[in-house]
Amino acid sequence: MTEHYYSRTQNVESDPKYWEYTLRNKPFRFKTDNGVFSKREVDFGSRLLIESFTMPEVEGPILDVGCGYGPIGLAIAKEGGDRIVHMVDVNERAVKLAAENAEGNKVQNVKIYESDRLLQVNVHNFAAILTNPPIRAGKKIVHDIFEQSYEHLASDGELWVVIQKKQGAPSALEKLEELFSSVETVDKAKGYFIYKARK
Repeated sequence: MTEHYYSRTQNVESDPKYWEYTLRNKPFRFKTDNGVFSKREVDFGSRLLIESFTMPEVEGPILDVGCGYGPIGLAIAKEGGDRIVHMVDVNERAVKLAAENAEGNKVQNVKIYESDRLLQVNVHNFAAILTNPPIRAGKKIVHDIFEQSYEHLASDGELWVVIQKKQGAPSALEKLEELFSSVETVDKAKGYFIYKARK
């Protein structure tokens, strides 16, 4: 497999960039770098997921799987009150950037750590899990994330997924319907779908 952002280590030379972005009506300043997903701006799919997400009624922490440099998890954490938001990624450079961005944006209710899918996640009572899954890593990895998310959710917990039609939305929907008691399309725009799957 060629090296890309879904790799633990990045051999591509570091060249940090800083830019500002507004998410859920709050300003953020992000540091990004080579070897992480969508380093120049918050990608459209992640933005759609961030803006579509509604806080679950179920109590408990929230998890961002494949957090990259942090836009999804930090945007949710910033308005999550006392909720802890766990943010995980297999890419160690991304995890380091996410931690720096949490500190730089004064977001303290987060736990950021390395994990291949959810294999290093020890919490099993998440109220919600969000993911913009690593499509380039292949369908097996994406479906693993769905299966492992089901195991890590509280009863009535929700998995929120953004996925592009041309990158596997129909098969993703089929897999979610196989696993979860209900699945709904919360939003769609520019070929992207937001699915909310309830355990």
